[in-house]
Amino acid sequence: MRDKWRRGLDRNLTRLSNDGRAAVLWSLRITMAAVASFVVATLIFPGTQPLLAPLTAMLVVQVTPVSLLASGLDRVVAVVTGVSLAVAFAAVLPLEWWSLGLLIFVSMAIGQALRLRSNLIEVAISGMLVLGVGSLGAESAAWQRIAETLVGAAVGVAANLLFPPRIASADAARAIDGLSDSISELLNGAAEELTELVTGGREVGSAARTWLDEARRITHHDIPRVGLAILHAEQGRRLNVRAVASPDVGPGLRQGFEALEHSAVAIRSMFRALVDATSEPTWLDDDGAEDVLLGLAQTLRELAAGIDTFGQLVRNEAGPAASLGSEDVQALRDALEGMQEARARLDDLATTESAPELRELHAVALSTVKRLLSEMDLEQRVRRQVQLVRPTRPRPAYLSRPVPRRATPPKSTPDAETQPLPRLPGDRRDQPHP
Repeated sequence: MRDKWRRGLDRNLTRLSNDGRAAVLWSLRITMAAVASFVVATLIFPGTQPLLAPLTAMLVVQVTPVSLLASGLDRVVAVVTGVSLAVAFAAVLPLEWWSLGLLIFVSMAIGQALRLRSNLIEVAISGMLVLGVGSLGAESAAWQRIAETLVGAAVGVAANLLFPPRIASADAARAIDGLSDSISELLNGAAEELTELVTGGREVGSAARTWLDEARRITHHDIPRVGLAILHAEQGRRLNVRAVASPDVGPGLRQGFEALEHSAVAIRSMFRALVDATSEPTWLDDDGAEDVLLGLAQTLRELAAGIDTFGQLVRNEAGPAASLGSEDVQALRDALEGMQEARARLDDLATTESAPELRELHAVALSTVKRLLSEMDLEQRVRRQVQLVRPTRPRPAYLSRPVPRRATPPKSTPDAETQPLPRLPGDRRDQPHP
């Protein structure tokens, strides 16, 4: 337990040291955009405090370039809609609790109809602020609020064009490495605890449920978070001039994330099978039960080594300095050899007679090892990256003709999901690129 806390502390300190410079630069970009928009708005509206302009600039400048225009446009539409509703309400209704509630309800309904997304609440906020001015000053306040919003949006767009944000590929690579660390720590911790429980003659079922809960947390919380980091990195390259001078590592990140995602789901299924196998521990009284569980613990260690090595390889390949070396590739190959040995052991155990629960556990563990071997295979990784890089083009006319019916394919095997797709006419996946 102490080693686990120490590893977590070291990982957090490393993350803070790596992200410190990026966080400072991000804060400076937002601060400069807000101050610039406030100065410009003050020159346009002397004698006022146009705080809406820096607020708009802060919201616009932090988005990715690909969503910059949409975000600025949505915010302008939200403000114009809100102040227009407020002017109409101020002309016919007094400012009372019921009129305020009616304005908020109508503003939210119109904002949803316009699909303003994150700027939906700005419709109601703009209407409330202008309505508070009263019927006499509502029109002038509305025009000033619209102008301040336009100034802030324009300054935010200019700041992103003149000082584009950095490419977030390194952040996504660290997130993938962190995901692999979480999975490998779960497997190593389960292997150590399982060994202690078996040698001490204690129950395994309650500990297996704890491992299953941790695997669920990874698949339900960590994986979506890493997916958002990769999506942000992919969107950050579009319409960004910094992307011209930097290589596109998005396909490698996407393949690494997909491999870890599939592996995490398979590992969760394996822990589910372990919980089922130990819920009615009749077979645990057999003489060979201890050897079976100790062998499973060794398999967990080998899977953890493969996951950890694969995550480090993905991170080094996508790092700023592209620090991927032959030692990373060799380390992954060594880890895959260990998983091949685990597969061979499980194949031997599957042929022996055992309890039904034990046979099911062997089958799920063998399927998990096969899944991880397929996901972390280097040739499969390159093939998947090529598929992700290949641009989407319209199908030629001669490929749009009806395809003759082919013979019925052979019956799929339990491992068919990891096999290559069947060829179609015109498929050139395996041909070498010039």
